[in-house]
Amino acid sequence: MPPLLAKLQARMLPRGWLDALRQLVLFAGAYYLYRIVRGIADGRTVDAYAHARDIMSIERGLHIFAEPSVQAWASSKSWIIDSASWMYVNSHFTLTISSLVFIYLFRNPSFYFIRNMFCIAMGIALVGYFAFPTAPPRFFPEWGFQDSVAQFTGLAPDNGSVSELFNPFAAVPSMHVCFALMLGLSFVRLVESVWLKALWATYPLIVTFVVIATGNHWWIDAFLGGFTAAVSAVAAHWLLARVRPEAWAFTRTAEATA
Repeated sequence: MPPLLAKLQARMLPRGWLDALRQLVLFAGAYYLYRIVRGIADGRTVDAYAHARDIMSIERGLHIFAEPSVQAWASSKSWIIDSASWMYVNSHFTLTISSLVFIYLFRNPSFYFIRNMFCIAMGIALVGYFAFPTAPPRFFPEWGFQDSVAQFTGLAPDNGSVSELFNPFAAVPSMHVCFALMLGLSFVRLVESVWLKALWATYPLIVTFVVIATGNHWWIDAFLGGFTAAVSAVAAHWLLARVRPEAWAFTRTAEATA
């Protein structure tokens, strides 16, 4: 292999083609298993609506039932609600995947810890979706909620139907918030620029606002998403990283293989 090509391959594929393919298969398999299991719900519609009403009751009791006010405020400024709707549609998958690819290519020693953290979080989320299916705020127009994403995209809102790959009742925990928190705090440790650190530190807060303003999650969903991220980070650090510290610990400089 020519030296220039070998150098380029070493730069773009830090652990070689085999490792890159292994990570791709692992992540794709875990993600689509997550999607399929997430979408399995039969006869849980009544439970999902009842659980959402329970959440509203709890939040009103705690005086934190502010979701209608947040969405009303955001909707009063078209650029805010349109930006939030665009971000909800595009950022969760696109930004998450592109960030993970960046970490694999340019911060490779840290990738395996973050990968493990994401896999643990998806596993925890599936338990939540099975145990506590919950309808999102946008299914309660009587409380003033609107489906801002459907209005933004021009597509007809879904009617609460469940398919093998889609479950609108998978609201608890909020994986938008969970993924944003895991990525945001990871990048705070990975980047050098103060401005980038500040931007990534605020990213989870922005995503939390987005999921509330668009009527897709409750405050409790967001809190449980953050809790899921915390549990996943602790498990990845205290359990998995201790099993293979040379491979699964969070570090920018140590050699890592997985």
